[in-house]
Amino acid sequence: MPPSIKKVFTWIFWIFVLWAIFTSPNKAADIIVTIWEIIVNGLNAIATFFDQLLTAF
Repeated sequence: MPPSIKKVFTWIFWIFVLWAIFTSPNKAADIIVTIWEIIVNGLNAIATFFDQLLTAF
């Protein structure tokens, strides 16, 4: 993808993010919390997997 198109899409993304935050801050905060919980749960699952893998030997 050419750099100019990438820059345009980046600007469009950030404008959308700001618009979403200003028009509905509670909903935007809920989305961020949900994304954070998904990331944390995924990392915990990976840690548990490797812990079980390493304690099996």
